[in-house]
Amino acid sequence: MTKLWHRLAVGGIALLLTACGGKGPQIPSQRKGQAPKEDTATLAMMELNMHLAQAADDELLRIVSAQEEPYALYDGNVWMLIIDRGNDQLPSPTGSCPLRLRTYALDGKLLLDAEGTYALGKNELPGAVEWNIDELHPGGKARMYVPWYMAYGQQGNDHVPPYENVIIELELK
Repeated sequence: MTKLWHRLAVGGIALLLTACGGKGPQIPSQRKGQAPKEDTATLAMMELNMHLAQAADDELLRIVSAQEEPYALYDGNVWMLIIDRGNDQLPSPTGSCPLRLRTYALDGKLLLDAEGTYALGKNELPGAVEWNIDELHPGGKARMYVPWYMAYGQQGNDHVPPYENVIIELELK
């Protein structure tokens, strides 16, 4: 009889110890061999952004086609007119770039006028500028028609609204 009580006591303690623990890992909701369910909200947002990007590209193409100046298509679907390539001096090898950047809405309203020295590759400049700045040397000037996704993106900033296609005038110092 004592052996039975001993077994019950040990078994009860073991049961209490395992019952007091937290939940173990949950079994995945999908069945074996099935892909996890897709995040439909994320996919819908991606699809919407693709449509908005295509609309931005179409709008800029219409605007640039109506210009008298010979704009060319550069990296990132940026239409650029190089006004002056600048002198023959190469840009600074330090990765910093002194420049003046003016950003306009497509209706010509000035949104941002900034001048300073910017570190390349540190997301301090719009993607359109980062990707295409190597076309200019110090003293160079360019005007770009930039789709929102290569300018200030979905978030915008303090001066430029989200999803805003812009004109950027760039002058390398």
